[in-house]
Amino acid sequence: MNRFTLDRTAPAGARGAVVAIGNFDGLHRGHQALLDQARVVAESEGRPWGMLTLEPHPREVFRPDEPVFRLSPLPLKERLLKGLGGDVLAVLPFDRATAALQAEEFVRRYLVKRLNVAHVVTGYDFHFGHGRKGNPGLMRQLGAEHGFGVTIVDQVTNADGLSPFASSAIRAHLRHGHVDKAAHELGYWWMVQQKVVAGDRRGREIGVPTVNIRLPAGCEPKEGIYAMRVRPADGDIEGLPAMPHPSGWFGAGYIGWRPTFGTAERFLEVHLLDFDGDLYGRDLLVDFIAFIRPDRKFTDIAALQRQMDADIAAIRQRLQALIDDDPMRAFPLGRLQHEGRI
Repeated sequence: MNRFTLDRTAPAGARGAVVAIGNFDGLHRGHQALLDQARVVAESEGRPWGMLTLEPHPREVFRPDEPVFRLSPLPLKERLLKGLGGDVLAVLPFDRATAALQAEEFVRRYLVKRLNVAHVVTGYDFHFGHGRKGNPGLMRQLGAEHGFGVTIVDQVTNADGLSPFASSAIRAHLRHGHVDKAAHELGYWWMVQQKVVAGDRRGREIGVPTVNIRLPAGCEPKEGIYAMRVRPADGDIEGLPAMPHPSGWFGAGYIGWRPTFGTAERFLEVHLLDFDGDLYGRDLLVDFIAFIRPDRKFTDIAALQRQMDADIAAIRQRLQALIDDDPMRAFPLGRLQHEGRI
């Protein structure tokens, strides 16, 4: 995939592409509809296709003291787009100066001069330029003036025809532990891609060693115990235990502040089942499969260990069932995730 920033002219292989434009946090099923339309147009014209997205998230620029719960930071967004077959990831550096551009100048500078787009795909509610004055109608007009095509995609909804796919709704599902609802709207099990960091070895001391991942600021799924799948982001498992399935090792995950131990930092910790190996410093993909129970404080370590044994038994059963019956296989990204290809 050709990933580049639009602080300069796009590389030759990306010019003349068909691009969907948006923030695309999560690349949920609504976003995928826009990208699929870009793919269809590109294939009919023999052109590369992909997306133009903003980095950082606009809320980080305008409200820097309020961390954003990003469903798919840029590395994960790139992985998902590549899984869908995209050729181009154009990253527009976003700051207050960019936000102040008039809509016409935004199109002239980035779409025409730097990208030389052949065709643009946007959602029905897409707004751009200073004061969000640019809209789909203006994009059509500017496309006609500058010689590029424009496709506007109507609202994409669930089967009921009433509930639009929305990143805000998916974040709310995850904050409440509704992992299955979030997955249905994403079209894949929500996942994080982060590096393993050193922990304080609490888990190892009680016989349940974990890999420790520091979640980005603002990332706030419900605290508690989860069924998870884990695999290296680079796909390299040489010298490591065999996976029970290409989708990854089974894991008992925990998010929280470890109230039994009184720690002062929030971590994602995952105990990998039937695993004996070193993943320190590795980039991991962690799939959130099911919320098992909320976090709570235990009276002593023995009580914690008994509960952990029960949690692990439930998690093992839940993940084993996914091998034959993974509902996310019905969706393109969910199928690739099940096969361990994203």
